[in-house]
Amino acid sequence: MLKAGDRAPGFSNPDADMEIISLSQFRGKPLVLFFYVRDDTPGCTAEAIEFSELENDFAKLGASVLGVSRDDCIKHGEFRDKHGISVRLLADKEQITSKAYGVLQDREVDGVMRKSALRATFIIDKQGVIRHALYGVSSRGHAAEMLQLVKELN
Repeated sequence: MLKAGDRAPGFSNPDADMEIISLSQFRGKPLVLFFYVRDDTPGCTAEAIEFSELENDFAKLGASVLGVSRDDCIKHGEFRDKHGISVRLLADKEQITSKAYGVLQDREVDGVMRKSALRATFIIDKQGVIRHALYGVSSRGHAAEMLQLVKELN
């Protein structure tokens, strides 16, 4: 697992519109990178909507917000359009970014061990250093908590 003070692992993932988004594009401004389990589940939907509702507040602080899950671009597009989600959603189908950020865990499902995504959020500063690494977060109210942490960066 990553911790505050670690350099944020680089990534390049497609968003819902299949545009490649990389960490390097956000150099010079704070980035909130939240990992969620799956599109269209109640908790993940609530979290993505809350981040979208606060997106302008993050932008006023110069920060961008990205969501990441193991769903593909098409599912992300449908999820975004269905719920009016405005934050960019990145597809991590190959789980490379999820592994780099330590958000995958082994869980037993029906007697079989499987990789499962852990809800986690990282606040990355202007220099690409992780300032906050939060694993196992709650979905509801989380976006407002992250907004407060970003305010404290400035």
